[in-house]
Amino acid sequence: METLGTFAHLAEEIAREAGEMLLAKRPARPEVLATKSSPTDVVTALDKASEELIRARLKAVRPDDAILGEEGGSTGDGRVRWIVDPIDGTVNFLYGLPDWAVSIAVEVDGEVVAGVVNVVPRGEVFTAARGEGAWLSGERLRCNTGVPLNRALIATGFGYETGRRRVQAEVLAHVVPRVRDIRRAGSAAADLCSVAAGRVDGYYERGPQVWDYAAGGLIATEAGARLGGLNGGPASPELTLCAAPGLFEELHDLLAPLDPERDA
Repeated sequence: METLGTFAHLAEEIAREAGEMLLAKRPARPEVLATKSSPTDVVTALDKASEELIRARLKAVRPDDAILGEEGGSTGDGRVRWIVDPIDGTVNFLYGLPDWAVSIAVEVDGEVVAGVVNVVPRGEVFTAARGEGAWLSGERLRCNTGVPLNRALIATGFGYETGRRRVQAEVLAHVVPRVRDIRRAGSAAADLCSVAAGRVDGYYERGPQVWDYAAGGLIATEAGARLGGLNGGPASPELTLCAAPGLFEELHDLLAPLDPERDA
């Protein structure tokens, strides 16, 4: 009988193995294998190797499940779908910065039910199963609550295309004077886990894909945060917003008039 804990355990086991492989094989300066949306949106050989390892492990034990991976796209059509980011924060990985992660989420009938984010250089593996809380190193996580917007430490990120970056800078210029400060780690998955762990109070970003936020989003919501988009919509590439109830609404109401979903 499948349980959410079974899914989470398998995701953790595979995310740990992929992380160990990446640490062992990462050269002093990985080479860029290809680019995607822009010359700064890079893919390394180890992005592909990590996803290949994850897919192989899943197919060995769950051959009927669907898989959606950042590098390999969508395969299969089972009611269980694994959502994989083999390296979230590839530019950090390229430069030897510590905020990159292996992210694996499990979706059943369209609902994310388990998630693991292995922030490999930090040796931190965040896990969650729906209704069972979010965890790090055996400790249950709780997001910060009761923080007003003007005292909130907010994480964000930026896209790769020039026009989008220009808009994101305009939006940020309106946000910075109204919050405690901004943090930009370079990994959406790690940022969402930071919300869960109380290391930042909130997060917003235009552009993250489902493989960036599926696992981290569940970890954050299981830690008490709210995850969504603008005007009651779900988290999406248009905008993903995460914070404790109360701060979520304040941050939303600050962002919404700025039209942060535009690219020009």
